[in-house]
Amino acid sequence: MIQYLKEGRSSADAKADQSKVRQTVEQILAEIESRGDAAVQELAQKFDRWTRPKFRLSPDEIQAALGEVPESTLDDIRFAQTQIRNFAQIQRSALQDVEVETLPGVILGHKNLPVNSVGCYVPGGKYPMVASAHMSVVTARVAGVPRIIACAPPFEGRPHPAIIAAMHLGGADEIYCLGGIQAVGSMALGTESIKAVDMLVGPGNAFVAEAKRQLYGRVGIDLFAGPTETLIIADESCDGELCAADLLGQAEHGLNSPAILLTNSEKLARDTMEEVKRQLKILPTGLIAGQAWRDFGQVIVCESYDEMVTKADEIASEHVQVMTKNPNFFLERMTNYGALFLGKETNVAYGDKVIGTNHTLPTNKAARYTGGLWVGKFLKTCTYQWVKTPEASTLIGEYCSRLCALENFAGHKEQADIRVRRYKQ
Repeated sequence: MIQYLKEGRSSADAKADQSKVRQTVEQILAEIESRGDAAVQELAQKFDRWTRPKFRLSPDEIQAALGEVPESTLDDIRFAQTQIRNFAQIQRSALQDVEVETLPGVILGHKNLPVNSVGCYVPGGKYPMVASAHMSVVTARVAGVPRIIACAPPFEGRPHPAIIAAMHLGGADEIYCLGGIQAVGSMALGTESIKAVDMLVGPGNAFVAEAKRQLYGRVGIDLFAGPTETLIIADESCDGELCAADLLGQAEHGLNSPAILLTNSEKLARDTMEEVKRQLKILPTGLIAGQAWRDFGQVIVCESYDEMVTKADEIASEHVQVMTKNPNFFLERMTNYGALFLGKETNVAYGDKVIGTNHTLPTNKAARYTGGLWVGKFLKTCTYQWVKTPEASTLIGEYCSRLCALENFAGHKEQADIRVRRYKQ
């Protein structure tokens, strides 16, 4: 039987918050669409206290930003991007074009074609999310996207040099210092100075996520993303200090970031709750992590591994960290997660920053039906058909004619019949 030692806010409260966000985003996107650059200038001033004649950084400004970043930091960025690029290239090589003759004279195939333009959003108003530039820009470049633009908000009143360096080294063609709804709205809708893109990717706050949701259909998006989530699955082989550190390490993302401990050990559950209290007193980001833990943290005690798997799949968390005697048990059985982190030697921060997998992952239970951002998200798998002989056209046409008649599609039927009449021997 499942026991909750700690529960978070209700879903009703979360829905009320989302309603307010939805209305704000709708109004702002309408402003951008009707007034273009003028609206973007006003919004940048209002929300970021930042404005300039053009938000796109010049080549000289980009080089100046790189010059501000210590060489050791640039080396770290290059290392992280190498890991992400390598894994993305492995994924890309697994996606093959196909062409096959399914019947004599009937050729079917598909091609994996990159989208023509992508807008990458990199959060940076509160934390300079350098890693998000790697995840979006590098992966889009490996996919072969011809035009990649990237936006990040100002940090402490100016473009953040390390974010600019990561965007540039990752392969961005255009770099803008612009944040929030005004950034994703400008990239998707286009303005006088920003040519619209075909797809938006990248994480962001609740307003950015809602803007992407409302823009979906006019452009493609990577996924619907909400606040960062983490689920730790642990048994008695783990300890409270490690669980608490890993819970708070993700709770610090934001005031509404859920962090959940799922365990079959009540002792570990209670030890972890005490450790959370202790660590919050010394964690530099403890104010944020503490509020997130207070409002959205949960501690759930199950009776067995099987019950933990069932509950974990119901939660469908963005990040799932498994610290048990047998992590493989969960790897083999779980089906709903954004990314798994297996073993005490692994942690979510590795995936967030450097290990090579992508950190843009599904939240709000979207892991039930999608994975995270990867090279395949930037590709369109487009089919083609080629009937190469009169005999093949006649064969397919006779079947097609009868099936069209079954559905009362007279025009469709004639498309088949005209070829049967012409080609049948």
